[in-house]
Amino acid sequence: MNVYFKIALCFSFFTTNQLAGFAQEKPAMFTHADTLRGTDGPYRSWWNILHYDLSVGFNIADSSIAGLNIIQFKAITTGNKMQIDLQEPMVIDSVFVRENLQFKNSRLGTTQKYKVNARNIVKDGNAYFILLNDTLQRNNIHYLFVYYHGKPKVAKRAPWDGGMVITTDTLKNPWISFACQNTGASVWYPCKDHQADEAESATMRITVPDSLVCVGNGRQGPTIQNGNSTATYTWMIKSPINNYNLVPYIGKYVHFSENYKGEKGILTMDYWALPYHLPQAKKQFKDASKMMKAFEHWFGAYPFYRDGYKLVEAPFLGMEHQSGIAYGNKFLQGYMGRDLSGTGWGLNFDFIIVHESGHEWFGNNITTKDIADMWVHEGFTNYSETLFTEYYYGKNAGSDYVIGTRKNVTNDRPVIGAYHVQNEGSGDMYYKAGNMIHIIRQLINNDEKFRMLLRGMNKDFYQQTVTTATVEQYIIAKTGLNLTKIFDQYLRTTKIPVLEYKLEKNNLQYRYSNCVDGFNMPIKINLQGSKWIYPTNRWKTLKLYTASVTTPFTVDRNFFVTVADLSL
Repeated sequence: MNVYFKIALCFSFFTTNQLAGFAQEKPAMFTHADTLRGTDGPYRSWWNILHYDLSVGFNIADSSIAGLNIIQFKAITTGNKMQIDLQEPMVIDSVFVRENLQFKNSRLGTTQKYKVNARNIVKDGNAYFILLNDTLQRNNIHYLFVYYHGKPKVAKRAPWDGGMVITTDTLKNPWISFACQNTGASVWYPCKDHQADEAESATMRITVPDSLVCVGNGRQGPTIQNGNSTATYTWMIKSPINNYNLVPYIGKYVHFSENYKGEKGILTMDYWALPYHLPQAKKQFKDASKMMKAFEHWFGAYPFYRDGYKLVEAPFLGMEHQSGIAYGNKFLQGYMGRDLSGTGWGLNFDFIIVHESGHEWFGNNITTKDIADMWVHEGFTNYSETLFTEYYYGKNAGSDYVIGTRKNVTNDRPVIGAYHVQNEGSGDMYYKAGNMIHIIRQLINNDEKFRMLLRGMNKDFYQQTVTTATVEQYIIAKTGLNLTKIFDQYLRTTKIPVLEYKLEKNNLQYRYSNCVDGFNMPIKINLQGSKWIYPTNRWKTLKLYTASVTTPFTVDRNFFVTVADLSL
């Protein structure tokens, strides 16, 4: 049996059984390719990425690219076989490894210590297994040179599907970028395409027609005029960055900027827009500094002062590209002019500026190792919209907003996906997870302690990769609350708990149903005043101080439960 097939069977069995006891829409069916893509397997885990040095030329006429990625890496253990990902129809041309970059000429293959010929590369779908001539020793640093070319897959509905976005602006100028969060960065450049290993820094050198501008992540380096009607733009990223966040924007851009006095000093905030949109951009992008003020209050200092903050007009709706947020909301309030909460509060800000920038803290600063845990990115960032609203319009407005988003919850499948197979959970990772965080805030019952929890997460997990288990254990430890069953209920099942009650004479009887075993979330009710009760899945009784109940029984609206009156 093929060794890769053995690995696929092993991990497929694990992922379909680890959620036993929790609801799923259908048994998940995963392929060998899913396992190669989603597993930090033996040919990825023995080496750690230090730096991507990516040089790419764009031939806009035929939508092809050709380039070189020099991957600086450190051997964590000894090894002689590496997995590099590049998605079809892109092609790796040649690969070799060096111990240093001190070569004397541009013919990069002439003095390398380890040369990898074509017969030493085994292609398996979108994965390339590179067999090295020698075993690399633990703790040594090496450089993997990967030459490649091809026409990247074109996204049909970015950012919901992944690939190159190649179009023209209204003046027929080329306009190009990438949206590849779900599809993976290997849709356009060779890399270790797994979130568990972020490059500690990166450089992009992008060659485009000299009539265009290329904007990237981080700080702009030198621009070289090549003398052949092309220019090479350099962008340097000094912070750890996950693969899908590393993207260029190519278009007829103009630039303006401001300096923001933040928690770590002066933060440069740069804005790039198409020339004919400059007046709208200068007005609409004022939400960026408002966002920064609110989020530094709630989450702590912006995580990427070294790389600055950029907002770049993009040929698609938006994406949280680190230090270079993609913006395509057409300079409208809300989400393309709509309020996703249905309360009216969402029309007081530009959704894409607020939401995608919120990912700088949750998603880019704190990144999940496996996309099955993407609720950590999306749930907290969804809640950032609530916190922005609260910061400027008050606590009731924030509560209105998050409660209003419950109508978007579908309960189609669990929020957490299957592990090791590149499988996200339900889209409920936004609204359902956001409302779960709102519940945890109620249980903490101290807004300053809740704020310190959010700031503590961004400090203690600063520029790190995490798992759901890590985040759950952290929140439980910091709050001192028994939240295990709450996480299980809202993240691992499709069930919304039902609080059943009976009012008989001067007794209130209550319990939870439609819940996981042991579900015991305290909940605030209103009946003869506001009070906490502590339901389980067994009936409990609360004696009322008068037999005559003149006010209706209600549950505090901040708790995401269904209420059922079983009174006779």
